[in-house]
Amino acid sequence: MTPEQVKLVQASFAKVAPIADTAATLFYDRLFEVAPQVRTLFPDDMTEQKRKLMGMLTVVVNGLANLPAILPAASMLAKRHVAYGAQPAHYPVVGGALLWTLEKGLGPDWTPDVAAAWTDAYTMLSGFMIAEAYGRPQAAE
Repeated sequence: MTPEQVKLVQASFAKVAPIADTAATLFYDRLFEVAPQVRTLFPDDMTEQKRKLMGMLTVVVNGLANLPAILPAASMLAKRHVAYGAQPAHYPVVGGALLWTLEKGLGPDWTPDVAAAWTDAYTMLSGFMIAEAYGRPQAAE
């Protein structure tokens, strides 16, 4: 990612952060709509899960300018997700739901440059997480 892309991701996320609860609900509603089979991987009460999602996104977005600082946490998260039943094929689905959520949350601020920056960030991080969890890189969108 370029420094400009990092700034775009951080600035756009700052606009979503005030609606974190709504964004998390949009994300999981979309995820379960496009991939209903993953619903069983999550608890019935999603309150804590939504909080964790937004907390992790905040850490990752804030750490994009210093990737070595966030990669150990991303590695541990990826390995934990294996125990929950996550598969490499889930990463592109999650990425699609995330990008859709950001587009809805940002409205007209979801520009082609912002979309490209988020796509690059997700692709880079999910590729790292897949390699850490499963021992092989795999493209994610």
